[in-house]
Amino acid sequence: MIVFFLFLGALILQRLAELVIARRNETFLRSKGAFEAGQEHYKWMVAIHASFFFFLLLEVTLFHKEPATWWWIPFSLFLLAQMARVWCLRSLGAFWNTKIIILPGAQVVARGPYKYIRHPNYCIVTMEIITIPLVFQAYFTAFLFLVLNAVILSVRIPTEERALQEATDYGQRFDGKNRFLPGDET
Repeated sequence: MIVFFLFLGALILQRLAELVIARRNETFLRSKGAFEAGQEHYKWMVAIHASFFFFLLLEVTLFHKEPATWWWIPFSLFLLAQMARVWCLRSLGAFWNTKIIILPGAQVVARGPYKYIRHPNYCIVTMEIITIPLVFQAYFTAFLFLVLNAVILSVRIPTEERALQEATDYGQRFDGKNRFLPGDET
């Protein structure tokens, strides 16, 4: 059980550090004239992500879940997701945020993983929502939050794309790129 608590603690610290980065980036972008889109759904997204850790903790501790004998498979995928997460953060630089912060007239970042797909960070978050619980056989948490994540992304992605389309060169940069898989749109 100590492995679980260390793992969960490290994840929570990582997310808190990301919130600090997001706040710093938001302050910088707002000083340049950026605005926020999607405030209505952001509180629900935060609630889902915070609840994920709570449900994971409950399922693992209440049902005495242990790492699966095949834990290394989802854990390896989780580590790949972490590398991709860093790639996204580094690629977006000051434009990375947990909120939809739009700088009118900005050139949208189309490097790193964004060179290939429009929303790599959402793919990464989805992979984490699946792999983290699977390491500890927390199947209910994996299923519930996969569904909740899909629901919130069905609102967030169109909101983000609409705001980017209206205020930046998003349409030109990402015309013909898929949302989640490399290749041309069909």
